[in-house]
Amino acid sequence: MTRLDNQQIAERDLRVVWHPCTQMKDHETLPLVPIARGEGPWLYDFDGRRYLDAISSWWVNLFGHCNPTINAALRQQLGRLEHVILAGFTHEPVLELSERLVKLLPEGLTRCFYADNGSAGVEVAVKMSYHYWLNRGQPAKRRFVTLSNSYHGETLGALSVGDVALYKQVYQPLLLDVITVPSPDCYAREAGEDWESHSRRMFAHMEATLERHAHEVAAVIVEPLVQCAGGMRMYHPVWLSMLREACDRHGVHLIADEIAVGFGRTGTLFACEQASIRPDFICLSKGLTSGYLPLSVVVTTEDVFDAFYDDYTKLSAFLHSHSFTGNPLACTAALATLDLFASGQVLERNRTLAARMARAAAPLADHPGVGEVRQTGMILAIEMVRDRLGRQPFDWRERRGLRAYRHALSREVLLRPLGNVLYWMPPYVLTDEEVDLLGVVTAESLELACA
Repeated sequence: MTRLDNQQIAERDLRVVWHPCTQMKDHETLPLVPIARGEGPWLYDFDGRRYLDAISSWWVNLFGHCNPTINAALRQQLGRLEHVILAGFTHEPVLELSERLVKLLPEGLTRCFYADNGSAGVEVAVKMSYHYWLNRGQPAKRRFVTLSNSYHGETLGALSVGDVALYKQVYQPLLLDVITVPSPDCYAREAGEDWESHSRRMFAHMEATLERHAHEVAAVIVEPLVQCAGGMRMYHPVWLSMLREACDRHGVHLIADEIAVGFGRTGTLFACEQASIRPDFICLSKGLTSGYLPLSVVVTTEDVFDAFYDDYTKLSAFLHSHSFTGNPLACTAALATLDLFASGQVLERNRTLAARMARAAAPLADHPGVGEVRQTGMILAIEMVRDRLGRQPFDWRERRGLRAYRHALSREVLLRPLGNVLYWMPPYVLTDEEVDLLGVVTAESLELACA
């Protein structure tokens, strides 16, 4: 059998594949990285080089590549059932997963609706909230409140309720009319102001918006604690507590998009736990299957479920559907992921690992090209700036992050910066030595990028 190498794979790929979130012309000078296999936190190419997956392959991989527990569960399920329609039918994996999620989530979230990916999950929550108010006789409540710099996916509904111009601007004529409120992003805090004080002060914008628009607003949608695609910008849990109270007072739903921040990323199993709140809808995906298979779920309340429960002729049912809704293999991967959480002290170990990450990144905070090093649990970000004192950003057209990316690859580390933000969002299976390597390579990459 002919042995394949990186160049052969890349040449074939570039003839037929259109890659996501990519200007394909870049690959005239930027080599593709073909991956042959993965093991733990490492990816291996066809030429025998390896890469430490510091971004969990787009934030999905929790317990390492080719995890033996998840592999075994999937092999067993393959011999039973690969897929079945979920309309009018059910199966054991989707039932068990739903029961287990309901037990893990904040009390009162009791109904699981499945979709295929994160964007689709956000679409479900947005449609379900609007449809709830319609069924309750309040059709005017059809707008959504979102935060500046937020991101919720790239299908049209999900794109509508986000606010990252890079993804949204070109499609603006196709999108919903939403209300955008300034983010509580603590990078923007005043000198000497702590995260909590800044977040409390920024809530005045949301309060004023709900006071004025609650009669026409179906829901507020937020990424709890970390705005990931917006540059890993972070805020204090108190803002979420204030939002829950205000949504209750003004009669507006709260949608928590925990697609990127759920399942231990922020230090608790779900980020909302840190604010002791229960949203009306929580959207989960990515780490739900530990990155094995596409699956998302929106979990909501009995009150929302009851608004759709009526005689067929009333035409009040929620008719949203996906062909692969509740796929048995994907649900099995999710169950194996929950087994891994249940079988070990994952959150406790993550706190230790997060502390090691903080120590490894601490020297970067004094670099003249760093405006801030910030961290929430297993998410750490380094903001590169031209002027440290004034926090003046580099011009995005200089592509400083690309310089960092290329150097890190040469040192066997996969970083994929968000513009001028370097970040770590690794699998939960890193060793101390691997964290230290990440710190060293990131320091080198930062030095080169800021030169």
